[in-house]
Amino acid sequence: MAVKAYILFKVSSGDEREVCKKLVEYDEVLEANIIYGEYDIIARVSISELQQLDEFLTEKIRSIPSIILTSTMIVAREYKGKTVRNPKR
Repeated sequence: MAVKAYILFKVSSGDEREVCKKLVEYDEVLEANIIYGEYDIIARVSISELQQLDEFLTEKIRSIPSIILTSTMIVAREYKGKTVRNPKR
C-alpha cells in the first residue's frame, strides 16, 4: 500500500521556484506548490513504503542546499471530493 504524505518546506528567500523545479524531477513528488504563510512550499508525495519515505527525505530532499527546514505530514486517511464542482453555489 502506498504511503502518501505532504512535506512542508522553508527555503532560502528567493529560491522557491528553483526548489519546486527540483522537487518535481523526483518520481515520488506528485506536485509542488509555492504557498504563503509559515512555510514556503508544499509537496504532495506518494511512495510505496515508509522506509522509502525515510530514504527519500534523507538522501534526496536533504541534499538540496536551499532547504532550511521540512515538516512531513503522513496521510492517515484520504477523502476525495467531487471532480466537477457546481459553479452556482
